[in-house]
Amino acid sequence: IWREREGEVQNLANRVVTALQAKPETDAAPKNLDKTTLQLAYHQLSTLYDAEHGGMGRAPKFPKPLMLSYLLRYWQRTGDPNALEMVEHTLQAIRRGGIYDHVGFGFHRYATDEIWLLPHFEKMLYNQALLLMVYTEVYQVTGKALYAQTAHEIATYVRRDMTAPEGGFYSAEDADSEGEEGIFYLWTTAEVERILGAEAAALFNDVYTLMPEGNFDDGKTVKQNIPHLTESMAAAAKRLQMPEAALRQRLEASRKQLFAVRKKRIHPLKDDKILTDWNGLMIAAFAKAGQGLNAPGYVATAKKAADFLLRNLRGEDGRLRKRYRQGQAGLTAHINDYAYVIWGLLELYEATFEVPYLQAAIELQHLMLKSFWDEQQGGFFYTAHDSEKLLTRRKDAFDMALPSGNSVAALNLLRLERMTANTAFADKAAALFNAFAGQVSQSPSSSTWMMSATDFALGPSFEVVISGQPGSPDTEAMLSALRQRFLPHKVVVFRPG
Repeated sequence: IWREREGEVQNLANRVVTALQAKPETDAAPKNLDKTTLQLAYHQLSTLYDAEHGGMGRAPKFPKPLMLSYLLRYWQRTGDPNALEMVEHTLQAIRRGGIYDHVGFGFHRYATDEIWLLPHFEKMLYNQALLLMVYTEVYQVTGKALYAQTAHEIATYVRRDMTAPEGGFYSAEDADSEGEEGIFYLWTTAEVERILGAEAAALFNDVYTLMPEGNFDDGKTVKQNIPHLTESMAAAAKRLQMPEAALRQRLEASRKQLFAVRKKRIHPLKDDKILTDWNGLMIAAFAKAGQGLNAPGYVATAKKAADFLLRNLRGEDGRLRKRYRQGQAGLTAHINDYAYVIWGLLELYEATFEVPYLQAAIELQHLMLKSFWDEQQGGFFYTAHDSEKLLTRRKDAFDMALPSGNSVAALNLLRLERMTANTAFADKAAALFNAFAGQVSQSPSSSTWMMSATDFALGPSFEVVISGQPGSPDTEAMLSALRQRFLPHKVVVFRPG
């Protein structure tokens, strides 16, 4: 074809390049993201919602924490009980299901079925971060112990298995070990009885639905089980006619025994890369959980990770690098790296009121504006202006498993404006909303973190100024009262007085 029709091929190639480089329409109606858009996002999520099993859509099913976070904010704004019910039902369902690691804690990536029983066993850092945040927020809303317990268990897993000695967080744990997916996490009833003894095994197998014939069927594995719950712990205690506290105590003792045995198995491969963007999310999650759960140790974990990141993943020019492994940082950072790290630093400032974290967030935000901002149409490109030139430069507002960098940046800019009184940040946020309003308003449920940012922008948002002596009983009492509540429209600054 090239030899015979070279001119036609070149012409077609030029047309393809021109189409790829064409600017997307930015004036599609409606032009504004407003309360109507928030409502449309909610209605679209309602149609996706699985009222029987929780979650969104059909198998394979992902937890979708970004959607749940938005639904919480919609509930806060409107008081619609169905929005909160969707969140609670989903979080309870995934906590009971096989997608949750009941022996070692943490969530697997997704479920291959509709009832959350059979997971794809890979564990991702970003999943733990986003779910830790949403469980913390739902605990702030409801005060229900299950949500705090789950948040604490996620934090335990990440600190134990996913944290590097120097402070950063590893990326993932593989699904496979010994050449078989999930074998690390599976149990036979005979094995459980051998470890626990007959009486304790009978109780554990009953509550966690382990059966002699097995409950895990991948076409190869025989008589293996994945622990999961088919009822709440309160319902199990009632059925077994024993106090719930006693049941929990006995099951926890059994869990510890099983975990000790499981530790001796061949562990799934750990991806020990330290990724800048996912670390930003995890810093945000630990800082937020430290506040909402009154757990200072989590804030300390966030501080250590942030200090590591700012020391090792920031070059002499102040710009971020994308990944770190075995003492070496490298690759040019993209929009998500900046947006997520700024998010983490803002949460960490509110948790500690240590000004260097806020200053680092401001510096990175200015670098992000300088390196990624689209001066013609607004919004941030995925790659920096001086990155390798490609046929086209992406500029996204839609969430996938991770929130879009533009959505996170929008909320960061709004929070920075409230914290610093620098209206230039708010102006950029407004330009960003305008740049994406046309496409986002068509399917706002695909951009739920942008909807969370829009919710903040529509307000009423407010700045809380804590004035007092750091660490004094009065100051700590004010902070405790503030942090135990779900207040998504606030920013907090501290002024010693």
